Amino acid sequence: MRQVILICPIIYPMSAESISPGTGTPRTRRPQWNYQPDVPLPVSPLFEWPLNLPRILNWFWRSWFPVSEKLIIVFTAFISWTYFQPPLEVSQNFHIEWVALMWLRNCALMTAVAGGLHLYFYVFRLQKDAHRYDSKAFGKGRPFTFRNQVWDNMFWTLASGVTVWTAYEAFIIWGFANGFIEVLEWSQNPVWFVAIFLLVPIWESFYFFLIHRWLHWKPLYKFAHHLHHRNTNVGPWSGLSMHPVEHLIFLGAVLIHWIIASHPVHVLYHLQYFALSAATTHSGYNRISKNDKKVLSLGTFHHQMHHRFLHCNYGGLEFPWDKFTGTFHDGTEEAHANLKRHMRAKAQELRQLRG
Repeated sequence: MRQVILICPIIYPMSAESISPGTGTPRTRRPQWNYQPDVPLPVSPLFEWPLNLPRILNWFWRSWFPVSEKLIIVFTAFISWTYFQPPLEVSQNFHIEWVALMWLRNCALMTAVAGGLHLYFYVFRLQKDAHRYDSKAFGKGRPFTFRNQVWDNMFWTLASGVTVWTAYEAFIIWGFANGFIEVLEWSQNPVWFVAIFLLVPIWESFYFFLIHRWLHWKPLYKFAHHLHHRNTNVGPWSGLSMHPVEHLIFLGAVLIHWIIASHPVHVLYHLQYFALSAATTHSGYNRISKNDKKVLSLGTFHHQMHHRFLHCNYGGLEFPWDKFTGTFHDGTEEAHANLKRHMRAKAQELRQLRG
């Protein structure tokens, strides 16, 4: 079995130059990928200096319009709230009936997205290997539950992931129903009402980086996070395939709605964005395409590299903390060579410490 040396990010932080390549070095494509987007990978211009307002507006526009997973999930959240959410009056007391209805709705959403993408890409092979990052087959045998990566991923996603998702959702809806959290209506502050939808992905990127570095702390990695990282070659069901403790930590970002003014539809969107975009970003494909033209952007090469190389790209591109901490792998050959040199040096340090 391949051994991986885990290094606590608190004790062994990487320097800013440890991974990022220097300027003026030729960029080359890594031959080990079936498909690789243009590199170096860009990050949000909101965190580049000097600020360039046209680039910032273009980044946000292209990440939302004309069609994006974010916009689709906003639409899904409104449909869920309007037609498939028990009324707040019913939610004042916890009852299995209304909570179970929410679990069934969330289970159906997760199955539709992760299951639909799995069927499209991997069962019916409608796109073959076009824009697929890693063309290797999914894993079999140990260490997967049921000795099958897909069944393993489906089990942890539905049995634990959807359950924790629904528990957080029910808890916050109960808070709205009992007046512990004030309901923000559109008429009260339409600007803030819309802004919350735009800010959730930025909050997710910031929060995810912090908890993800923590999850790579050796004791917590061995206890929980290793289950997610059994997937070195990811698929749609891999995104929310986690240990229950990791689900509690990962989806806990939604508790911010106990602090900020918001509406229940924001909570539905927040959790659906976390859960459903986990399936899309782990799809293993860069996009859904038709006649070689992009229809919808999906998996990020940035996170695909994290699953293969482990010690880089802990956050997202909307809030590029990895750039600030020196753990950003931009997809170039130089960045990968620097990562390998850094890990060899740290492994040597560990061997010396152990005497």
